[in-house]
Amino acid sequence: MPSKNSARLAALTVAAVCSAASTVVLTTPAHADSVRISDIQGTTRISPYAGKQVTDVAGIVTGIRTYGSSRGFWIQDPRADADPATSEGVFVFTSSTPKGVAVGDAVTVSGTVSEYVPGGTASGNQAITEITRPTVKVVSSGNPVPAPVVIDADSVPDAYTPEGDPAANGSVNGLPLQPARYALDLYESLEGMNVRVADARVVGATDPYTELWVTVKPDENANRRGGTVYGSYTAQNTGRLMIQSLGKAADFPDANVGDTLTGTTTGPLDYNQFGGYTLVANELGALKSAGLERESTRKQKNGELAVATYNVENLDPSDDTFAAHAAAIVDNLRSPDIVSLEEIQDNNGATNDGTVAADRTVTKLIDAIVAAGGPRYDWRAIDPVNGADGGEPGGNIRQVFLFNPERVSFTDRAGGDATTATAVVRERGKAALTVSPGRIDPANEAWKNSRKPLVGEFVFRGRTVFVIANHFNSKGGDQGLTSQYQPPARGSETQRHLQATAVNTFVKEILAVQKNADVVALGDINDFEFSGTTKALEGDGELWSAVKSLPRGERYSYVYQGNSQVLDQILISPSIRRGCDFEYDSVHVNAEFHDQISDHDPQVLRFRP
Repeated sequence: MPSKNSARLAALTVAAVCSAASTVVLTTPAHADSVRISDIQGTTRISPYAGKQVTDVAGIVTGIRTYGSSRGFWIQDPRADADPATSEGVFVFTSSTPKGVAVGDAVTVSGTVSEYVPGGTASGNQAITEITRPTVKVVSSGNPVPAPVVIDADSVPDAYTPEGDPAANGSVNGLPLQPARYALDLYESLEGMNVRVADARVVGATDPYTELWVTVKPDENANRRGGTVYGSYTAQNTGRLMIQSLGKAADFPDANVGDTLTGTTTGPLDYNQFGGYTLVANELGALKSAGLERESTRKQKNGELAVATYNVENLDPSDDTFAAHAAAIVDNLRSPDIVSLEEIQDNNGATNDGTVAADRTVTKLIDAIVAAGGPRYDWRAIDPVNGADGGEPGGNIRQVFLFNPERVSFTDRAGGDATTATAVVRERGKAALTVSPGRIDPANEAWKNSRKPLVGEFVFRGRTVFVIANHFNSKGGDQGLTSQYQPPARGSETQRHLQATAVNTFVKEILAVQKNADVVALGDINDFEFSGTTKALEGDGELWSAVKSLPRGERYSYVYQGNSQVLDQILISPSIRRGCDFEYDSVHVNAEFHDQISDHDPQVLRFRP
């Protein structure tokens, strides 16, 4: 059998065969007769047989995938070897719907061993070892499927992954698997094998792609609503696992966070482009509802100013979610005095015809709020330059201020537009803006193809409050937690750090003129409360992320790959933080639910200026 080192050297002479969603690596053809699956899988993530022809590889069919771009079936050797690092299962890629095989068939497969990278090599994803261009012979039928390996709290290590090899650009591909030490190594050692989870709690709601996330570690960073909280870059929550189904999409359960897949969920362990290691179930546990309910915050008192941020996810007049968003603002947020809305699209949504105005979108939402029993909000915004602010092509998303004119007033200072920067001046001994509403430094490279911050002056009970509405650069393009590169690269945060620094610089200018100014910077920051982005935004104490006033189990506004995490934040200046005369609430109405109208939970701050 070829050594691991020789396999890696052979990979240097690869010829890549690429598709839009994959990369298949082939090396110089060579033949190896009658190898076992464990030989093919080897003890690292890359097969020592990558690119080689194999003959009569024996196994039992454990699952068949008849949909999607990766069609084929899994086989598993019923005679496991003695090495826990070597998987006994492998995927046979047939490209079209497999014919002539059934679960329980004993087969022999001849073909080429390949390493398929879901999403392509640029994604940084792990590779799946496959047998491609197969010739399949059915030896017998009706055989028992190999007993599934149980994945549970006792078997999954607490450590997530080793650090990658610096000589290989941080890749873990060439490192020997240590399944007893690292969770990702354990999952890799089970790649393609029949596995099982039992009575698994849902930590990521069912999404439109008929996927959900469970945890096999019920006590791992759990919160009171059933989620698993992501609280640092070094605590990735090793018990999370994606669940898909080999059955009909209509049979997949509509699960919310906190529900349980009772009994057993069993099937081959795959690797998914969008979530890493995935149990593809041919036996799905029954859904037991936890009865999770949407939260409502309390109403602000007369002397309290309530300020909220809410990402309404590409809202445009053609959407059917206006009534639901209005109900969330009125019933769940209790009609805050000021609402910063993110992802308000222009009047014709994703139609890419140069339209930038969003008055129809905003008016339709305001009317829906009135119909829901809320106040008739007034609003302020600045239309972007067409195509300059990122987001969905043609959508021209922007931030918008809603405010209740019966509770607060807006100080209008003319001259604000998409390219004009507002500035801070001294007016009667206090800070003021040159234009309100205005944009912060819109020509700064930090805002290239991204939303520019919207700032305005509000007056509540005679006191001015500066509110800065933000929607920072997204995490798109970052390597996933299950990447072959460890730790994974977070390239998108470079731009967010520049954006955070620009906003903090502007807040510094306000506080330099008026030390006790009330400043609220809020919105979809697209980063965690412990991130470098937040640290740059907080600066030297000019701002402080008020979500950190909550217990750790409550610090989340978004659920991604089974991790409940912070993306939406409200940051406050020292005058608001001083004396702790404020109250913060992350109002969980969307992120944990399969029928969400946005993937973000709104945030509310109440304080006495």
